[in-house]
Amino acid sequence: MRIVYQKFKNYKLYFFLVFVSLHVFGQAAAQVQLPLEQKNSLTNEWLVYQGASDQLVPYVANAHGNINALHQWVSITPAQPFLIGFTAPKDMSLFLNNSLIFKADSSATYKLNLSEYAAGIKPLKGKYLLTVWHPTQQPNIKGFYNEVQSSSKGIVTNSRPLSIRVREYVNQNAFILFLLLIGLIYGWLKVNYPTDFYSLFNTSFMGKTNRVDEGALSKPISSWSSILFILAFSLSLALLIAAIHTNVQHILLFNRLLPVSETDITTKIIVYSIVIFLFILIKYLFLKFMAFIFGLEDVVPMQYAAFIKTILFLGIFLPFVMLLYLSMNASIPEIILLVSNVLVSLLLVLTIFRVFIAVNKKAPVLNLHLFSYLCATEVIPLAIVLKLIVFSF
Repeated sequence: MRIVYQKFKNYKLYFFLVFVSLHVFGQAAAQVQLPLEQKNSLTNEWLVYQGASDQLVPYVANAHGNINALHQWVSITPAQPFLIGFTAPKDMSLFLNNSLIFKADSSATYKLNLSEYAAGIKPLKGKYLLTVWHPTQQPNIKGFYNEVQSSSKGIVTNSRPLSIRVREYVNQNAFILFLLLIGLIYGWLKVNYPTDFYSLFNTSFMGKTNRVDEGALSKPISSWSSILFILAFSLSLALLIAAIHTNVQHILLFNRLLPVSETDITTKIIVYSIVIFLFILIKYLFLKFMAFIFGLEDVVPMQYAAFIKTILFLGIFLPFVMLLYLSMNASIPEIILLVSNVLVSLLLVLTIFRVFIAVNKKAPVLNLHLFSYLCATEVIPLAIVLKLIVFSF
């Protein structure tokens, strides 16, 4: 019993930070619910009119047959395009707050910008009722989709036109302020924790793999300096994601889990920072859980220490990438995007590579059991993160 209590005492700061971070993240997500509802996009939440109750109820395919009209509440920001595409039979009509905005003159595929029609229509409690109606048959709502803006640079015979997703360019003042905050954090750490600072950012650090579990950050979240180091890294990576990968919130899964405004860059940076900070904290719990399953509890301290020290060491270069973005993105945006993708990929890949080397000092990674554990805890999460951050644009 005493041993269990001693372990809990050693990690009480860690669990306290996880709890506080989850609480702060919940508050931040709640605060950005309003901007998300203003996003111009269709959902799968279609409604049908029920005459008995005089209400709109959720549409269920098996329960509601031969319905001529289907409805959906949508939020429309007139300042932004609301592009939808759909396949319509002849005489199918679209209404916005019971005002006719479209009627198909033939069976074909159509594209429509709802923002153009919403300007002259008064919303109901901030929303518009989109109605799809056909006089003789039930409309095919599965044919409705959100149209992504694209531009074609020439058409090549027997090939598809090049589609480029539109990127938004946001106010850079927030980036400058957060860069100053990151500089202040690193400066404060250098002055007040010089030993930890120089041991972490020693130029010969990447060549040492036999002492990763000693010195600064040898234990997960063991001091307030380690928390600030991770916070500075989280802010740096969040700035890069918010600045260059401005369309990451278009990912459906991300949009459902993290309702982030497309226009409030400060909210973006804060939410992304909390997500990255939580990911680093929860990764330790994930490693402990997976190590318990595989019976490799002794590997976790060295593995997590190598992970933390490598990302923090490489993360100090992220503010320089942001400076490159602020100075040259207006003139060569595609090159800056390519450079950022390469550098973020290198940061993640080198971190996993160093974890493999560090663990190999303790036990051969060619062992199938240990290799399977590292693939489950490092390689698969790496592939997911690369997909979300680097290859999502």
